[in-house]
Amino acid sequence: MEEPLGLRRLFRLPRFNFGRKKMNFKINPFKLFTKFELWLWGISMATVFLSFIVPSEKDVLSLAASLIGVTALIYNARGNVMGQILSIAFSLLYGIISIIFGYWGEAITYLGMTMPAAILSTISWIKNPYGNTGEVRASKMTKRIAVYMLLAAIPVTLLFYFSLWALDTPNLAWSTVSITTSFIASFLTFMRSPYFALVYSLNDIVLIILWALASVESISYLPMVACFVMFLFNDMYGFFSWRKMQKRQSLQNED
Repeated sequence: MEEPLGLRRLFRLPRFNFGRKKMNFKINPFKLFTKFELWLWGISMATVFLSFIVPSEKDVLSLAASLIGVTALIYNARGNVMGQILSIAFSLLYGIISIIFGYWGEAITYLGMTMPAAILSTISWIKNPYGNTGEVRASKMTKRIAVYMLLAAIPVTLLFYFSLWALDTPNLAWSTVSITTSFIASFLTFMRSPYFALVYSLNDIVLIILWALASVESISYLPMVACFVMFLFNDMYGFFSWRKMQKRQSLQNED
């Protein structure tokens, strides 16, 4: 059965123990992708690129972040640690873009929370491989940990809300909702729970709204809208992929 997560493991940072377990980095993940996953990745990349070349105003940084982001998600859907490594790069670029537009909530969230969480998740995923396939071991959360997670989200949301209010952040309400969903999704990613992709889907909807509002002021931000539309489809697929992966791992462990 898949490994449950308890309180003692929650507050203990993972340590590398390469003598006992190793993540296999020699496997070419593209060989593991299904035809559907390759099509999903290809369509996502094409959609983002087309959204970049159509407007007269162009922002290369938004294009780069979007292409890295959709690539990270297809790796994440397969439970491959490369997805978290690419998420670190995406968080950095996305934070810079958010600062340029004045979305301080997104900048603080991604540079101060999502990027560090992706670093910790990278360590967690490397330390918990499943077999020798380059795949991470999925895990279940306990009800107690879920309660602590939701309770922790309350002060985080309040702290960010008043900080963003003081910074006169545009679209404050949506930015605050984005913070809450990002915190929960980052927490679940570190915990290797399939539900991280589901919560990120909710976050994608919020970000589609935020960047659609930004695109009204500058069409150069259209790639960010396209980016999060494709994020939504990728995260929804990622949730079902992880649930399938979790079930398969559980059955194999019982054999």
